[in-house]
Amino acid sequence: MLFQKSGPVSWIVVFLGNPGPQYTNTRHNAGFMAGEAMERLQNVKINRVRFKALTAICPIGGETVLLMKPQTYMNLSGEAVGQAARFYKVPPAHILVVSDEMSLPIGRIRVRPKGSAGGHNGLKNIISVLGTEEFPRIRLGVGAPPHPDYDVKDWVLSVFRNQDAVDMAGAAKRAAEAVECYIRHGADKTMNIYNQSK
Repeated sequence: MLFQKSGPVSWIVVFLGNPGPQYTNTRHNAGFMAGEAMERLQNVKINRVRFKALTAICPIGGETVLLMKPQTYMNLSGEAVGQAARFYKVPPAHILVVSDEMSLPIGRIRVRPKGSAGGHNGLKNIISVLGTEEFPRIRLGVGAPPHPDYDVKDWVLSVFRNQDAVDMAGAAKRAAEAVECYIRHGADKTMNIYNQSK
């Protein structure tokens, strides 16, 4: 199917992660995993280098959507988001960010129309650059460290294995579907469907 451009970009979807093969399939790259699921769902490749990110443009529900995987490393994700938002004049309410979440068990996703960074450095930087917390986000559960003394950095950079990897693949697919649902139907319907147990 040929993509007929329906107008300027009206939504930006940001999948958060760290670039580089050493970060593939780590907990902190759950957002990138959702981006890969989105590629399969939309039959696109997020591979055009723009705005310090890998990007693709696709239609969803009559909207023209920019998909982004920032290549700045997590704690500078806002640089890529800010560039794209300014270029396309997209308001924060139409910037949907997909990221990992330690406070959720593996396989769960949580949709919110706005909220704090919750200690997440990528979200913190995006909030700083956009100057607001009023943007939607989809957070993928990656589980909490196994004991209180476990180094958080080591935990988020650890790789999913065995059943955890299976559960995360399912969560990434649901997160991509939730992105489509949010753009087509809004926050309330998406939260009702996807903020449930896996």
